[in-house]
Amino acid sequence: MDLKLRGKRALVTGSSRGIGRAIALSLADSKVDVAINYLRNRTRAEETAQEIEARGVRALVLKGNVANPDHVERIFSTIGEEWGGLDIVVSNAASGVLKPARELTMHHFDWAMHINAAALLPITQQFLKLSATEEKILVAVSSLGALRAIPNYTAVGASKAALESMVRHLAAEFAPEGMRINAVSAGTVDTDALLHFPNREELLESARARTPAGRLVHPQDVANVVVFLCTEYASMIHGQTLIIDGGYSILA
Repeated sequence: MDLKLRGKRALVTGSSRGIGRAIALSLADSKVDVAINYLRNRTRAEETAQEIEARGVRALVLKGNVANPDHVERIFSTIGEEWGGLDIVVSNAASGVLKPARELTMHHFDWAMHINAAALLPITQQFLKLSATEEKILVAVSSLGALRAIPNYTAVGASKAALESMVRHLAAEFAPEGMRINAVSAGTVDTDALLHFPNREELLESARARTPAGRLVHPQDVANVVVFLCTEYASMIHGQTLIIDGGYSILA
């Protein structure tokens, strides 16, 4: 099936590992040039870029903290200089402190909000400035913590809920300008992010046991849906959050 993405240009934030890396490589499989954004680990970002180039498309490696609007502006400016424009943005970079609510400080809360939710605003604004393409695709990566209470997830869950609300509001405002904005919400995915959970093994086993599909979500499962949302086959999906959890969230 031809997804008709060949020759498009994409930026995937936080894409040196985990879900972001799977998304970047899947876009490259569809012959999309991909800019890799990372914050700390340049080696892993460059390894991902090499895998992208091995698929016969272009890669850029761009360091930057998406919670800093100046960094976001620099990232988009570099893409404009190198590629002349952009067709797809996947806002995947995320962070946050995993603590019981009684131990959270406002610094913890503000950090999660800035990188997980507020960053979508300058990303959208810079994308609009840079891209002169007829259709602009933006996909944000959320999590089930936006809707469900997860131990130690108060700040991150609140930020993801804010992210999904922003997706709806931005989609309504910018759809008339040719921008299609959606989100994907992943169930439990065993990535490096889970290493920070003190109850990681308990979470994984509980998720496996109650998922109707019988297994955890893989990064590739999320990447497949993101790629779909970037195609013309999703042209009338606007402002939605698609849940990828093997049925976990449909159970009472």
